[in-house]
Amino acid sequence: MSKIRDINLWKNGERKVYWAKKFMPVVNLLEKEYSSTQIFKNTTIGMCIHLEAKTARLALSFKNCGAKVVCAGSNPLSTQDDVVAYLAKEGVEVFAWRGEAEEDYINNLREVLNKEPDLLIDDGFDLTTLLYKEFSHLKSKILGVGEETTTGVIRAKALEKEKGLVFPIVAVNDARTKFLFDNRFGTGESALSSFMRNTNLLVAGKIFVISGYGWVGRGIAHKIQGLKGRVIITEVDPIKALEAYMEGFEVMPISKAVKLGDVFITATGNCKVITKEHFLNMKDGAILANAGHFNVEIDMKSLEELAIDKKEVRENIHEYVLPNNKRLYVIAEGRLLNLAGGDGHPVEIMDLSFGIQFLVMKWLLEYGRSLPKRVLQVPQEIEEEVANLKLKSLNIEIDTLTEEQIHYLQSWN
Repeated sequence: MSKIRDINLWKNGERKVYWAKKFMPVVNLLEKEYSSTQIFKNTTIGMCIHLEAKTARLALSFKNCGAKVVCAGSNPLSTQDDVVAYLAKEGVEVFAWRGEAEEDYINNLREVLNKEPDLLIDDGFDLTTLLYKEFSHLKSKILGVGEETTTGVIRAKALEKEKGLVFPIVAVNDARTKFLFDNRFGTGESALSSFMRNTNLLVAGKIFVISGYGWVGRGIAHKIQGLKGRVIITEVDPIKALEAYMEGFEVMPISKAVKLGDVFITATGNCKVITKEHFLNMKDGAILANAGHFNVEIDMKSLEELAIDKKEVRENIHEYVLPNNKRLYVIAEGRLLNLAGGDGHPVEIMDLSFGIQFLVMKWLLEYGRSLPKRVLQVPQEIEEEVANLKLKSLNIEIDTLTEEQIHYLQSWN
C-alpha cells in the first residue's frame, strides 16, 4: 500500500508522464522489445530516485515488462505529488511526498527495503547505505545495484574499500552515454533554466562562480557562457583548473571569487564548499544555489546560525540578512537546483540515462550472481545499444568499420 500525499492528484501526473513518454524513444523501444516476454516477471525492483515524470516513465516501463516496482524519493524537494499519485494509481508502490521530513524520508526508504527487492536503482546511495546498516539479511537476495549519480558512485567506492561488497554495484553515472549527456548537457541546461525560472533575472553580464569543473560544472559553465554571462571557476584539481582556463574561464580560489560573484553554483559532490567566512565576504544581493546531489555543499547550517533575519521572498527563494546588513538569496534551500527548483533534466537527455538503467537491470537480472562483487562499469555493449537506439530514433546513420580497418586497428606492425 503506497504512502503518498493525495491520490486524487493523479490526472495531472498522467499528463506529465504522457508528455515525457512522447520524447523518450529509447525507453519506449526497450519496453516494446521486452514487454512481450515479461523479462522482469517475478522480480521486485526497488528505486530511490527523483520522482518526476521521466523517472515515472522508467518505473512504468519496468512494470510493463513484468516487474513489481517499489519507489521512494531521493530528495524531499524533488518529489512531484501528482506524478507520485499517477504511479500509485498505475500499480507502482510509492512511499514519497514533497517536503517530507528527514525521519519520513528514511522511513520511506525502509518501506522500499521491507518489500525485499531483488534489484536496486539508487540515486545518491542512501538506499544501499540503509540496506547495509539495517537490512543485512537482504544482502544475499540483492542481485545488484545501478547507481545513478557521481555522489553515489563515490560513496559506493568508499563502501567497497572499507567493508567490501556482497553484490555488484554498477556505476551507471560513469557510462559515457550518461555523463557526456546527462551530467553535461542535462544539468547544464536544467540548472540554468531553473535559475532563470526561479529568479526571473538576466544571465548576461552577471558574474557566475561555479565551484567544481567536473562534467556538471563544465555543462553549467558553458551554458552560462552561451548566454553571455561571465564565469569564474573554483577547483581543487589542477588538471581540471587548467582545462577551465584553456576553455576561456577565469580560475581562482573560492576565497577570492566570493568577493566578485553575483551568483554562486556549487557542483563538487563535496561538503562545505561555501562556508561562514565566505558568506560574510559576498556582495550584497548575491544568489546561491547548489547543483550537487546533497545539500551539503553550501553550509546552510552556518548560514542559518549567522543570519539575523530570514524570509521567503519568492517561491523557492529565501533571503538571509547577515550581521553586516548584507542580504544573500538561496534557491531551493541549497538542495539540488534543477530538481528541487525545477523539472530536472530535459526529457530527451534522461531517455539516454534511463535506457542505460533499463539494460543494466536486465544485465544484473541475468548475470548478477556471477559478476564480481565490486563497483563495475557499464558494459560497452549496453552503451552502444542505447546510443544506436537513440541515433535510430533521430534517423541518423553512421559508418561502420570494414574488415580491413578492424584488422588494421588490432595489428601492432
